[in-house]
Amino acid sequence: MKTSIATVSISGDLAEKLQAIAAAGFDGVEIFETDFLTFNGSPREVGQMVKDRGLEITVFQPFRDFEGLPEPHRTRAFDRAKRKFDLMAELGTDLMLVCSSVSPLALGGIDRAAADLHELGDIAERMGMRIGYEALAWGRHVNDHRDAWEIVRRADHRYVGLVLDSFHTLARRIDPDTIRSIPGDKIFIVQLADAPMIDMNLLSWSRHFRNMPGEGDLNVVDFMRAVVATGYDGPLSLEVFNDQFRGGSPGTIAIDGHRSLVYLMDQVRRAEPSLAVGTPALPERGEVEGVEFIEFAADDADAERLGRAFKQMGFARAGRHRSKDVTLYRQGDINLIVNTEREGLAHSAYITHGTSAYAIGLRVADACGTIERGVALGAQSFSQPVAAGELMIPAIRGLGGGIIYFVDQRSDLGRLWDVDFVTAPPEPGFGLTRVDHIAQTTDYGEMLTWLLFYQSILAVRKSPMVDVLDPGGLVRSQAIENESGTLRLTLNGADNSRTLAGRFITATFGSAVQHLAFATDDIFASAEAMRQAGFDSLPISENYYDDIAARFGLDDEFIGTLKRLHILYDQDGTGEFFQLYSRTSDAGFFLEVVQRSGGYQGYGAVNAPFRIAAQRWTMPPGPSD
Repeated sequence: MKTSIATVSISGDLAEKLQAIAAAGFDGVEIFETDFLTFNGSPREVGQMVKDRGLEITVFQPFRDFEGLPEPHRTRAFDRAKRKFDLMAELGTDLMLVCSSVSPLALGGIDRAAADLHELGDIAERMGMRIGYEALAWGRHVNDHRDAWEIVRRADHRYVGLVLDSFHTLARRIDPDTIRSIPGDKIFIVQLADAPMIDMNLLSWSRHFRNMPGEGDLNVVDFMRAVVATGYDGPLSLEVFNDQFRGGSPGTIAIDGHRSLVYLMDQVRRAEPSLAVGTPALPERGEVEGVEFIEFAADDADAERLGRAFKQMGFARAGRHRSKDVTLYRQGDINLIVNTEREGLAHSAYITHGTSAYAIGLRVADACGTIERGVALGAQSFSQPVAAGELMIPAIRGLGGGIIYFVDQRSDLGRLWDVDFVTAPPEPGFGLTRVDHIAQTTDYGEMLTWLLFYQSILAVRKSPMVDVLDPGGLVRSQAIENESGTLRLTLNGADNSRTLAGRFITATFGSAVQHLAFATDDIFASAEAMRQAGFDSLPISENYYDDIAARFGLDDEFIGTLKRLHILYDQDGTGEFFQLYSRTSDAGFFLEVVQRSGGYQGYGAVNAPFRIAAQRWTMPPGPSD
């Protein structure tokens, strides 16, 4: 599989774009004409820049408003094409993308368009060029790849082929299986993009909201399955118009793009095992069986404060690492590690971010296979020295500077606590059983990166995005979870520092875990035990309890218990949800206890404004307040 990306997909000047594209591992690049025209260098210099970075130019584009024009506009269009062919010869590429006309002057008719393309094909042949014809979803007369293919078929010229673009097909809800009957050698290039499902003007949707395959809602997998079935073996190229990407890091967006193509073709391989996909097989996505541990980086003073907070929630100090300044706190199946080492990544994380939950350990079916898959998808493996006899736990660098460790039961990693720690017998706690979910806060512009990272490596699915109202602005929240509920992650994207989430990013110098939620089977017993142990729960407004009493028809005794223990409540028709929060640290980190009953699968989003309001009036003022 040869991978390519259009320069329009990422930010920066042409030199910066080419550098990011090459560093991400792409084989080729589409030169978008505007990027070339705004670059202060000759075509030959641009062509050499591309070669120097180990890339090839897969296509020069776009050539607009060509077919079906009346005279004298038709002659001018052919003259324009000849000049573009001369330019392409200097650039060092032979394929020009001709998109279907949107000109009000264009005349309809498949035969007329086919005749124009045949004549242009003759010119292209004499000049050593090829042309690929693409149906724009908003084309004046041609807006369907089936019509574009009929035009190419009737043009009947070996230097004239078809360009397929997933957005133009899927945005118009055209069945991608109609592609399967097209000969693969007549498809000159395939362009790929995804997009969120939005009911809006096609041109605006395309120009502002495309994203990488796997980041949106379009069925790009089925589109690509149909393409592969034709026998096409040419470049797969990303053409993504997105306002966020244009303002983001070119390196990050390019890495996302390459990851999306590898992940896409892995899905195609699994869906169409009989087809020659042309990509190496990857291990299965990691099946997460549970959260094995959460590791905090801290100094001695904060470690003591964390320890007190954990004990007030029923955690016992259950062990010490054999060779490091690392303490284990345990309750049920929850393992919390506090690392106060003066060297290594934990210390670096503390210096950079302060006390933070910088590492997550996940229990998977196959730790080594998950690492292998992650690395193949562009994740960086991570390791640091261990003492003799201790386990080297496989890990990758997560986003935001954190670490994700993987353990399994099929190897010695299943003996982690016996090998690396000196542990004490378990003690009864306050009924907390496991990690219910982990909430990570990031800049909103990075959310798609995080979603693609997790979905491509782990066997998880995303839920619809939810808007969370904060007095300081809007926070967008999206959950990622597996079928069994053994892994639940919530991603919260902030776009300013006035929100609680944005303040956390500012205070901790980057994206990170902002809160942890622990599950219990009896939140009232847990909350009472925690209260008696000195746990300082987040007080909730009296008005909130008056509202839910009326909204859900709750009796006075039940409301009185919720109010006394500061427990929030929700129900969704399938079950009930209870939430209890700790107070919030100066940096914005907090803990949560939840109980799910019945079939409740959400995260209490309706309660978020009340929780945020309580956090804002109980937190010490920050620099942005």
